[in-house]
Amino acid sequence: MITPILLCGGSGTRLWPLSRKSFPKQFADIMGDESLFQASAKRFSGEGFADPILVTGDSFRFIVGEQLDECGITAQGTLIEPEGRNTAPAAAAAAVLLAQSDPQALMLLVPSDHAVADANAFRAAVTAGAAAAREGQIVTFGIAADRPETGFGWLESGAETHPQVMKLERFIEKPDQATAETLLADKRYLWNAGVFLVRADVMVDAFRAHAPDVLSAVEAAMTAATQDLSFTRIDPEIWATVPDISIDYAVMEKAANVSVVRFDGKWSDLGSWEAVWQESEQDNAGNALTAHTTAFNCENTLLRSESDEIELVGIGLKNVVAVAMRDAVMVADMSDSQNVKKAVSVLKERKAKQAVQFPVDHRPWGWFETLILSERFQVKRIHVNPGAALSLQSHHHRSEHWIVVAGTAKVTVDDEVKLLTENQSVYIPLGAVHRMENPGKVPMVLIEVQTGSYLGEDDIIRYEDVYART
Repeated sequence: MITPILLCGGSGTRLWPLSRKSFPKQFADIMGDESLFQASAKRFSGEGFADPILVTGDSFRFIVGEQLDECGITAQGTLIEPEGRNTAPAAAAAAVLLAQSDPQALMLLVPSDHAVADANAFRAAVTAGAAAAREGQIVTFGIAADRPETGFGWLESGAETHPQVMKLERFIEKPDQATAETLLADKRYLWNAGVFLVRADVMVDAFRAHAPDVLSAVEAAMTAATQDLSFTRIDPEIWATVPDISIDYAVMEKAANVSVVRFDGKWSDLGSWEAVWQESEQDNAGNALTAHTTAFNCENTLLRSESDEIELVGIGLKNVVAVAMRDAVMVADMSDSQNVKKAVSVLKERKAKQAVQFPVDHRPWGWFETLILSERFQVKRIHVNPGAALSLQSHHHRSEHWIVVAGTAKVTVDDEVKLLTENQSVYIPLGAVHRMENPGKVPMVLIEVQTGSYLGEDDIIRYEDVYART
């Protein structure tokens, strides 16, 4: 059995505004009706694969659980990183955790934000590398290149050591255009997918040999970890001392026991809007269009509207990407789309909330979005999942009106508990102890109107919470 280690962190800058710090690209429906994270989890599930271990951040701990539930997959464990420290510490933490129960277990370290057109073919490539991994090799996966890509690292493959498995001669940093064209002409050179198959004890030994400072700090942080519901929270103070370094730099470029399996199928890390355009269905003029978009006399252009209320129209555009959301619009030359993260940095300096905050705020019980925010009042749409409940809480500075528009709400206001159905409403006075729950089997949706002198999310006192947030 192979245990997938799904890396689910990220800063959410490269595909802004669809991807943001509060909701990075792996959780968004970029290439279809499921998120990249869900596609990754399904890709490495079923026969031959154990339930996954997730490595994620505190802000995403309930998102990953909810999205896995939608896939019918259960994680065997979720590691909560106090802060992102790059891929090496995440890999070391997962290896240490897995080695405690089964040192010989095969772990597949895989980012959860990649797009793979043929999941079965990639599974077959992983299976092909299993024999070498069991014998102590660190097996990585190289993508057959179809263009002189300068945005990826490359791999040089050598002689075959096992069926479909070759010795890895060296890692190559992101090349310039001339070098990339030279690499493309030689089939020995492959794109680096950043996916690794290895025994847990071999991975721990590799860190001990090549990055002992990373391993010692990670082991200490894991020893001091605490349990929170089904999550393992890595100790934040010790974790802050762990070097911020990628697994390639920390281990892979130094290790001698690294092999590579060639994958000839379509793959993308979706690292830019240009990459999304390349992977999207296009019309005869090379335009990739979503619903609520229209193109006139456009060529090689990506038009994407993420709101039913926004019609995005392109006229006479060439090599342009335009993405419209309810709270932000991004327009860029296709060849310059790698610089989106620089624009996000400028927005952060201006303290624009759109830089990091997704318009839909995901919570363990569901989600909400602000429809109107003005002086002394705010209107929200709140979606509560079946069987979920918000915390028992009160506010110092605001009162609330709730109107149920779908489903059934169980409402507590001080000592009174009652059921509300569609078109019914309730008033929550300032200071009242209250809670809303969804006792039904379908989502409950309500409109909340807040009025008061302060409407911030931090004006809340929690008394009880099933998600341990008190």
